[in-house]
Amino acid sequence: MKILMVSAECVPFAKTGGLADAVAALAGSLSNMGHDVKIVMPRYYKIDRRKLTPLEGPLGVPVGTGQEWTEVYSAPLPGYPKATVYFIDHEQCFGRDGVYGTKFEPDFYDNPYRFSLLAHGAFQICNKLHWFPDVVHAHDWSSGLVPVLLKHVCRQQSAFSKTASVFTIHNMGYQGVYGKDKYPDLGIDWNLYYGAGFEHNGAINFMQAAISSADMITTVSPTYAGEIQTPEGGFGMDGLLRVRSEVIRGIVNGVDTDVWNPSKDTYIPAQYSIKDMKGKLECKKALQKEFGLPVDEKVPVIGMVGRLVSQKGIAEVFAPTYGSIYNICSTMKVQFAIIGTGEKWCEDEINSLQAKLPNLRAKIGYSEKLSHLVEAGSDFFLMPSKYEPCGLNQMYSELYGTLPVVRRTGGLADTVQNYNQETGEGTGFMFDSLTPGAVYDTVGWAVWAYYNKKNHIAKMQKCAMQQDFTWKNSCSKYIEVYKEALLRGCGIDM
Repeated sequence: MKILMVSAECVPFAKTGGLADAVAALAGSLSNMGHDVKIVMPRYYKIDRRKLTPLEGPLGVPVGTGQEWTEVYSAPLPGYPKATVYFIDHEQCFGRDGVYGTKFEPDFYDNPYRFSLLAHGAFQICNKLHWFPDVVHAHDWSSGLVPVLLKHVCRQQSAFSKTASVFTIHNMGYQGVYGKDKYPDLGIDWNLYYGAGFEHNGAINFMQAAISSADMITTVSPTYAGEIQTPEGGFGMDGLLRVRSEVIRGIVNGVDTDVWNPSKDTYIPAQYSIKDMKGKLECKKALQKEFGLPVDEKVPVIGMVGRLVSQKGIAEVFAPTYGSIYNICSTMKVQFAIIGTGEKWCEDEINSLQAKLPNLRAKIGYSEKLSHLVEAGSDFFLMPSKYEPCGLNQMYSELYGTLPVVRRTGGLADTVQNYNQETGEGTGFMFDSLTPGAVYDTVGWAVWAYYNKKNHIAKMQKCAMQQDFTWKNSCSKYIEVYKEALLRGCGIDM
């Protein structure tokens, strides 16, 4: 099967979150299965074009009210040489720091134009290569114009008449909503403002149009697929998603076990496996030293790695006079090691807490190496998300024998098995309502088990490390979705 992926980000070239990991791993895994996979993304400023291979001749891309001329470069997807990444090179649109914006301009004013160039450019690259996909797979709002173009424009061309579309919602909280005055930037007829589903409260909504136009819709966990069809989880799109529920599928993201594997992880000081856990203790000591915590193997370490934003439940943990972290650290014999960056108030509060609490240490920012050390060296991993479409860190944690403490939502509910205090079964600790009290009580439950049910903790670690989070199962489900998209969109039964 020929598969074209269109995404604003893909590791290792550009990353703001789990979307980049998922696109790369899915594309690479599908290529390993024998499928012909290509990815189209922008060439951002930090992607060195000298390390890329130029395609001969410029690429004319119809966008806005005219045409832009771009260069196109290519490179094999690192770790997956059979998959190829194509980069649209346009300095005015993409030659800047930031994928969607910067700290000073969180949402670039010309994003509708930039990502319309990406969508139109993806089809033009296919024309240039004389390579026409069976399925075009668009990821999140920034690629939301792709299924619209396929359905209402490109499918009228014979070259794309047998191409189907799949749209994946990675995070419903980001929809690409812009003023109606930006609609001309999309380079499509005004009759599609209503006809393709862009109109939303007098504005344009990229994700809404993609949901309306795609042949099949996926999201990154079965539970999240249900949650987005409710008023609480749909962010205003729940009604439309219920209308289209027949074509919605939830598929849990996989994990790249060549990268996230304690038995061969080159980032950690000592490797270990389910058969020999000694290395995990060495990682714990190294983690305590790295973060300036007292080195004590008997005290449980709770790790946190992630964006310090509202979605992640940071208020219930860190908010002054409200969050639970101060009480946890003051009343429990426990240590915290935190890596994160995000909302300034939270960064400032964490720095303030470090000055007050000797058992809490944090590094503001992000480090791939240190994130591996936190996963390997911690005993527990706290992830109290308001909502979590899939989540990766809880799966990383389980594979490293680090037991997640999570809210029962989205992909967390699908990938963590709650502790059974009678039998010792489970892979983590879960709570339902996101409140400071629930966070405090569930952390306390995990710490209690650590000190009083060591045999249960060991049993849970082994169970967690045996979980199959590889992409193999997920890829098989995506292939079924692709086949259904072809049947629904083109009448092709593969």
